[in-house]
Amino acid sequence: MKRILLSTALISTIGFTQDALMMATTTSTDNTGLLDYLAPKFEKETGTTLKWVATGTGKALKMGSNCDVDILFVHAPASEKKFVNSGFGKNRQQVMYNDFVLVGPSSDPAHVAGMAPSAALKTIQDKKSNFFSRGDNSGTNKKEISLWKTAKVSTPDTAKWYVQTGQGMLRTINMASEKNGYTMTDRGTWIKYQSQKGDKINMKVVVEGDKTLFNQYSVVTINKEKCSNVNPELASSFTSWVNKGSTQQFIADFRLLGKSLFIPNAASVN
Repeated sequence: MKRILLSTALISTIGFTQDALMMATTTSTDNTGLLDYLAPKFEKETGTTLKWVATGTGKALKMGSNCDVDILFVHAPASEKKFVNSGFGKNRQQVMYNDFVLVGPSSDPAHVAGMAPSAALKTIQDKKSNFFSRGDNSGTNKKEISLWKTAKVSTPDTAKWYVQTGQGMLRTINMASEKNGYTMTDRGTWIKYQSQKGDKINMKVVVEGDKTLFNQYSVVTINKEKCSNVNPELASSFTSWVNKGSTQQFIADFRLLGKSLFIPNAASVN
């Protein structure tokens, strides 16, 4: 099955079709190739075509509240719960997780390797080392901002060394690499980046393993009571499918460079 990746404008032009599930998702599920891998399996088993737009979680949630899609597949739990509490979302179920990592030049000019996330960010600020932020209200950007707050540092929006790219994760990592800077990424996208660069890579993970870097991915159905045009039956079908044992095993088996990009953890509703 050929990947179907749609722009927001195109989704609104196409509209909803009976046999197509419209999804808004984060860039990491797309950039890593996970949805390319899962979509044909979903179609084969259910007869439903999966169409998606990959964007930051903040924009994906906005698409949900605008009734542009049937389902969300995102990774910003606090914002997702707020979305559900607003009445626009329902049946939020966790699917999988990975973790966030801070990556930087192999030479680690700020000498932050092994530090706690808050200490590393404070050191990067003190040394005015280049830092590249998504700056797009994505799940990764939301986590980064929360870590600046934990470090008791105001997000340095106007500092020359702090660059808000407004780009997806792979592009932001590439920009950090080009400018000898640091950035924060989910591990799945980092592994994808490693697979693309091979021996030419000049970046490395400098901070990882802290419990604050946990990165949960969940699906949320758009509430038909708020959006009469959505198809909750197809959304429910995907939620059931992605959380069943065989699909969870597909996710576990999805690897690059011999490494797991996502760890399945379906089983509870949050």
